[in-house]
Amino acid sequence: MTTTTITGARVFDGEKILGVTNVSVEDGKIVRIGREVPAGTEVVDGTGATLLPGLIDAHVHTSPESLALALRFGVTTELEMQGVNTRDRRTGISENDAVADVRSAGFGLTPPGGHPSELFPPGFNPGGEGGPPTGEPPFQPDATSPEGAAASIPRLLAHGSDYVKFMIDDGSVEGHPGLPMIDQATLNAGVAEARRYGALTVAHTLTIDATRMAVEAGIDGLAHLFVEPHTDEIIAMVKDAGMFVVPCAVLNASLMGITGDELADDPRVASRLDEDWDKTLRSSFNRYPQGDIEDVLTTIKVLSDAGVDVLVGTDASLPLPFLGGLAHGASVHHELQYLVRAGLTPAQALRAATATTARRFALTDRGRIAEGLRADLLLVDGDPTTTISDTLNTRAVWRSGVRLDR
Repeated sequence: MTTTTITGARVFDGEKILGVTNVSVEDGKIVRIGREVPAGTEVVDGTGATLLPGLIDAHVHTSPESLALALRFGVTTELEMQGVNTRDRRTGISENDAVADVRSAGFGLTPPGGHPSELFPPGFNPGGEGGPPTGEPPFQPDATSPEGAAASIPRLLAHGSDYVKFMIDDGSVEGHPGLPMIDQATLNAGVAEARRYGALTVAHTLTIDATRMAVEAGIDGLAHLFVEPHTDEIIAMVKDAGMFVVPCAVLNASLMGITGDELADDPRVASRLDEDWDKTLRSSFNRYPQGDIEDVLTTIKVLSDAGVDVLVGTDASLPLPFLGGLAHGASVHHELQYLVRAGLTPAQALRAATATTARRFALTDRGRIAEGLRADLLLVDGDPTTTISDTLNTRAVWRSGVRLDR
């Protein structure tokens, strides 16, 4: 059995800087951290580089093609917040070391005609690129009544959902006010049933009012950050509830008409995107132009300072300009830059894309560089713990110990 040892790299273990040390990998796992190099090992020289845990994107809508793109950017796990890559449908993905691994909510609870239907032209199926891989269509939960929501939870979990998502959105931020939206009683019933089954719950919330509903229901985490300026009250509510927040600042920027042009112009990004993804990244949702991205960044810093767990997520989905400003993998690095711009340290931002996300989503086998964990690793030139954009200086990526052929 071949052992690979990455030597001479500065190691950030997902929580802290270990300094320059060697990391040995065997049979898909990290087996040794220390200065000694085992005899007969395959040596990868990491001099001048930093070794990180593989990055985790805590909010996507994905497919095998998008998972492959994510891995090229060192994102070794994507967490799908609506889609078809549930536990019963992803065997091929889980065994394919050329794509990122994935977890999925399946389909979220939203009433007929509710979000995200307003984003798509008539007849469009947003369930995933290419639709369901095989077999019966994905289970569509019922969000029309408390009884329907409660009954949907065990069926979602039986169909392989790893966590449960609730859409709390009246369409006002997307330029479609008055959309059908889950009501508080139905939300409460669904969340209570998920808790009874021990399932993690997340909520799509783009406004303070929706966030307040999520807090009242007992949601575990927010898959978005509201677009308005924060209030002391809502910060205290989120903190006291012990919630985590996936701000998706890159998505909020896109909603406000800010494109990903600057990121797309970076040759480290451009070299990894095809024409469709380049065009998508250079576009934007542009549905909430009255917003101010600085309000979002200020809220991120206030939440972090209050002790709320902030996670890196992007809401990257399909290579379509009307879903623009985002691209799988690339936008994780953009989100890291936004978090640092908000006032987090580079190390805090890196935790948000590794150990913190793994802990909040109970991914106990990844997110850190520690003996016995999966060898999901990213080796980059430079030092992203001081210069966050160095995360794009990819030297090597390993997924479950297998080095990606770049």
